[in-house]
Amino acid sequence: MGADLHYAPPMKSAYELAMERLGGGKPSKSLTPDQKARLAELDSVYRARIAQEDLSCQEDVSKFREVGDASSIEDRQTLFREQRRRLEQELEEKKERIRGE
Repeated sequence: MGADLHYAPPMKSAYELAMERLGGGKPSKSLTPDQKARLAELDSVYRARIAQEDLSCQEDVSKFREVGDASSIEDRQTLFREQRRRLEQELEEKKERIRGE
């Protein structure tokens, strides 16, 4: 008769594709009140640690600016970014352990 027509399902949205990649089709496990409290405590502790590192970095950068040491400014800012990244990664690892309980 005519051309072979095949049914093609509708295209998926970017959100649907991302959820598939992340395993979003699986129901997530509910957290206990204790887990929620521990996660909130971790967030609070790590926010404070990151803020402390940021303040320390800003103080150091101010001192380096006073003496015109641009190289040390860049080094200190790089160190802060690395410390922040390490703390954020550490936080996520601890949160995953709690969620997995």
